[in-house]
Amino acid sequence: MSAMALLPESLLRTEIVAVLAAFVAINTIVYVTLAVAKLLPKVYVSDWIASRSRRSETRSIHPDSPV
Repeated sequence: MSAMALLPESLLRTEIVAVLAAFVAINTIVYVTLAVAKLLPKVYVSDWIASRSRRSETRSIHPDSPV
């Protein structure tokens, strides 16, 4: 059953219904974007940018092991 059968067309053409429809559309886009972002692996900016705080050599008790 469509919304046209439940509400008169004059009510559906009002500005408040258009504002609510725009809000629902934006809200849907935001939630879809968040859901897709949650599926993707995390990206750490520190992995791409060299930092001075990283040691140039390992200080492990096993110095020949990979870093």
